[in-house]
Amino acid sequence: MAQRVTLRKRQPYNTNSNRRRVVKTPGGRLVYHHLKKPASSPKCGDCGIGLPGVPALRPREYATISKRQKTITRAYGGSRCGGCVRSRILRAFLVEEAKIVKKVIKQQQKTASSRK
Repeated sequence: MAQRVTLRKRQPYNTNSNRRRVVKTPGGRLVYHHLKKPASSPKCGDCGIGLPGVPALRPREYATISKRQKTITRAYGGSRCGGCVRSRILRAFLVEEAKIVKKVIKQQQKTASSRK
């Protein structure tokens, strides 16, 4: 007959935060080891993919690591992925170019109408 294993915490329900694994001790007894929740990696705010270079930890564990490990040293580092940052920069550049083109066209129309 299998050995009985008793819970070590007061919470008896099989919830997501109360996961456990049966482990055999060196003394031969079976005991429960309570498992922590698996950490999910931080996601890009635009496209939703996991951010490379930032470790996947539980929220409280980010307090114990240095700032250098939590971010990436570039614009939007630790918040947006490289591809999204590239597209943002490109979009901003193209918007500025469009404004300049619009201004030039308006200037040309003004000079053309004054010549007539």
